[in-house]
Formats: sequence, structure tokens, C-alpha cells
Amino acid sequence: MERPSLNYIIELSGGDAAFQDKLIAVVKEELPEEIKIYQGHMRDSAFAKAAEDVHKIKHKLGILSLEQAYELAIAYEEELKHGNSRLRAQFEKILEQCVDFISDL
Repeated sequence: MERPSLNYIIELSGGDAAFQDKLIAVVKEELPEEIKIYQGHMRDSAFAKAAEDVHKIKHKLGILSLEQAYELAIAYEEELKHGNSRLRAQFEKILEQCVDFISDL
């Protein structure tokens, strides 16, 4: 199973530590809030809104070097648009891993 990493951030920054720090700060600030919003929409069975949330979150997955998770998020987003949440458990497990990872940064 793939794990979150800073590989993409390091590659994207070209060694610019200040840029790396800014990008990490954005992820640490935005991802937990986006997850809370997503969870609220799922609690309310507001699948269309949850699909919008997943759309936003999937970009953070890419930033954290989670290519397979990014692909899963694309599929999950489409499912949610059609009122289906079959991939929910897998997606939420990835979110937990991401939160654990960024909390240690």
C-alpha cells in the first residue's frame, strides 16, 4: 500500500526550502478542514456536495505523492455524483493516513 510522502513537494520545489514549507503549510491547514466539510456532507447524505469535496481533496492526495489514492478519489468522486458511496471506506482510510502523516510534519 502506498504511503504519503513529500517526494512530489520536494520535486516540485526544485530544492527551494521556503517553497516546500509554504506548500506543506497549505496542506496542513486546508486538508483537515476539507475533510471535516466532506464528513459533514457524508453524514447528511449530501453526495453531490461530498463529490465536490472529494474533488478538492484529491489534489492534496497528489501533492502527498499518492498516485493510486488520487485515482481512487477520481472514481469515488464519480460514484458520489451518482449517489453511490461504495468506495467510501477505502477513501476514508486514505484520509486517515494523510492526517496522521501531516500531523507529524
